[in-house]
Amino acid sequence: MTQAAKRRWLILSHAFNVDGRAESLTITDKIPHLMAAGIEPVVLSGVMGSPDPRFAHLQLLPWGPAGIRFDLRHLLARRWGRGLGYRIATLLASVLLAPFIGIERLLSGVRSQWSWALPAAVHGMRLIRRGDIELVYSTGGVFSAHLAGYWLKRWTGCRWIAEVHDPLVMPGRAPNNRHERFLARLEAHICRDADLAWWFTDGALEAARRRHPELGSRGIVVLPGAEPPVVHTEYQRGDACVFGHFGSLSPTRSMAPALRALAALLDRRPELRAVLRLEIYGSALDPDAAQAVDVLALRDVVRPIGRLEFDPQTGLSGRARVMQRMQQVDVLLMLHGELSDCLEYIPSKLYEYFWARRPVLALTHRNAQLDALVTSHGGSVAPSTDQPAVEAAFEAAIERWRAGALSDVAVPPVTVADAVQRILSAVDHG
Repeated sequence: MTQAAKRRWLILSHAFNVDGRAESLTITDKIPHLMAAGIEPVVLSGVMGSPDPRFAHLQLLPWGPAGIRFDLRHLLARRWGRGLGYRIATLLASVLLAPFIGIERLLSGVRSQWSWALPAAVHGMRLIRRGDIELVYSTGGVFSAHLAGYWLKRWTGCRWIAEVHDPLVMPGRAPNNRHERFLARLEAHICRDADLAWWFTDGALEAARRRHPELGSRGIVVLPGAEPPVVHTEYQRGDACVFGHFGSLSPTRSMAPALRALAALLDRRPELRAVLRLEIYGSALDPDAAQAVDVLALRDVVRPIGRLEFDPQTGLSGRARVMQRMQQVDVLLMLHGELSDCLEYIPSKLYEYFWARRPVLALTHRNAQLDALVTSHGGSVAPSTDQPAVEAAFEAAIERWRAGALSDVAVPPVTVADAVQRILSAVDHG
């Protein structure tokens, strides 16, 4: 018997092994499953994350000045913290690089991360020409991984598979600046030249295929899923109904609609104020929500807690503490936003929510696939633009809590193992 040929995949991921970033977890969580299936990863990444000692992992600085400044800030923060030394070093780097950044922006018009594709493509070409790389797997997140994947496909003829996290073309409008036109061309390259490409939602795949019919059956949908929590905590009903939101907030994904609905509910039923709490983890309140807390007199209800960091007393990482708290709250609140890309986007945090086994209340915007996922996993949905519906959803959840009916969800979560099996099947069998 002959030994099976080694399967080495070159993985391009700018944000690899960066704690807490969704685009990092999407690929790093897949690595153990790929290795269990006989794949040996060779990773090219940026410098923001931690090196992974289990396999060849080369961290590369971008070659453009704006990219160097961006990545250098994250690298120094990870190594030094954000104290005085960090502030002096980043100020000095910004001053020295400023003239070159101005020239780069004038010439390219593309966001800073583009230049990471240059070292990734050069190092990737050297590895491919050694002859033991089966395929190139670009993932992002940051678009530069796909740009490097396209260049490698063009220069070497390698097999190229692409994992597209977010829509490269905003739904409902034509690209209107140089950066958006660049991303539209990159999407065209993926649809035309990748041997396999996958998106995370039905809407995103349908939109890409509508713009580029040549994609055909080489385009598929893979739900990314999430890994099981590293800690397990039994849910216990407390004295208040706690809604927990975990993840980032911004002007485009604001807590304000939820707060307005809660204020209206408390005006109508003031007795609920004593048993209602909203805890916010992982992010400060977005500006509109911060203003709404004061204007709507919700300081006794809303508790912005922010990021959970490593706890030396328990030995739990920030991620583990987040997972633990997810399992303890009464209801997990998910915000979707209200932009046009909601048609093609499902927050990756949802898959972690499913592993927490707590009921999900999702405020969504025009995404039938997302609504179906939530309801099939024992949750409830309300359109984020319909305040009476959001108010009613909060009220229904509180009433279920008062009746002791918010038990753990028994529906199996969506797993990373399922996602990897789907990818391997598509790679091996088409």
